[in-house]
Amino acid sequence: MTDAAGQKDLTPEQRADDGRAPRARREDPFPVKGMDAVVFAVGNARQAAHYYSTAFGMRCVAYKGPETGSRDEAAYVLESGGARFVLKGAVRAGTDLGRHVAEHGDGAIDLAIEVPDAETAYRHAIAQGARSVEAPHVLEDEYGKVVVAAIAAYGETRHSLVQRADYSGPYLPGYVAVDPVVAPPAKRYFQAIDHCVGNVELGKMDEWVEFYQRVMGFTNMKEFVGDDIATEYSALMSKVVADGTRKVKFPLNEPAIAKKKSQIDEYLEFYGGPGMQHIALATGDILHAVDAMRASGVEFLNTPDSYYEDPELRERIGEVRAPIEELQKRGILVDRDEDGYLLQIFTKPVQDRPTVFFELIERHGSLGFGKGNFKALFEAIEREQERRGNL
Repeated sequence: MTDAAGQKDLTPEQRADDGRAPRARREDPFPVKGMDAVVFAVGNARQAAHYYSTAFGMRCVAYKGPETGSRDEAAYVLESGGARFVLKGAVRAGTDLGRHVAEHGDGAIDLAIEVPDAETAYRHAIAQGARSVEAPHVLEDEYGKVVVAAIAAYGETRHSLVQRADYSGPYLPGYVAVDPVVAPPAKRYFQAIDHCVGNVELGKMDEWVEFYQRVMGFTNMKEFVGDDIATEYSALMSKVVADGTRKVKFPLNEPAIAKKKSQIDEYLEFYGGPGMQHIALATGDILHAVDAMRASGVEFLNTPDSYYEDPELRERIGEVRAPIEELQKRGILVDRDEDGYLLQIFTKPVQDRPTVFFELIERHGSLGFGKGNFKALFEAIEREQERRGNL
């Protein structure tokens, strides 16, 4: 096969992969197939499943709980295209899951990664210094078998390594297929997990960047420091690590010294330590998604009109698929780089604590993260922090 023929079937992310050829990826000691699921610990899994079904348009596909033999926890599996959330709640006192929610509030406990060989990935990770959470083991039922292992990441976050090529069930053995909690929308709001952002303590970002490089063979994709990612009052630093195919992307943030408390400081205080800050959801129609989610009660950060009236912005972004007036009406941000442009918007926190929130992102060639929008975004977050009395 010629190089041109091999490139033809690759995604833009794969073609942009630091010049590495597909052959090099096949020899990767820690190959990944993509995000398998984001697993949340929540105070009430039944109500959380209803919220994400109603407000995010996700379809509930599987369940486990006391009725299926799970004595200590209930869990609902929701999907939208290739994006999968698993919502777990304790059904009795004294469980570690219940302790986690009491200490941290609702949040992500597992950024599960699908791999072609869970045991090989686990052994490589442990050899590179990762801490084991679960040794490789086989889960099996009438639909086949899944091999699962897990390693520790920042805070109490873990990465399950899931090998599911030989399984055809609704999620994992132990779960049963169920009807949707509510009827799903005719058109889904998003179709994949674009990236998952972690917040770590001051001085720890580079340590965790090195962890992903050493343990998983991830490479640096982007870096944002200094004026790139600061306002008059607060600042942070961020680096993005990703696997070779760019299917799994993990931005990592740490606070930076500034006049007032940054969004990262606020998160660390209210979450009680490091954890996953937000999930970016890839959508093919951000206007439709925002309209539908807002109508279902999702609150998005407000963007001032001055953002859209800035002549420098209009010149920089050029032509995009929607009129600026339509983006302005919804508060959608725009950014352009050498590869194309993106549209993005951020929700307010989706639970009582000012911790976890979501991003909708519609990419048109751009592989970036909205660098040109950072100042507007952080100022919007600061306005919310000030309303909460936490700036």
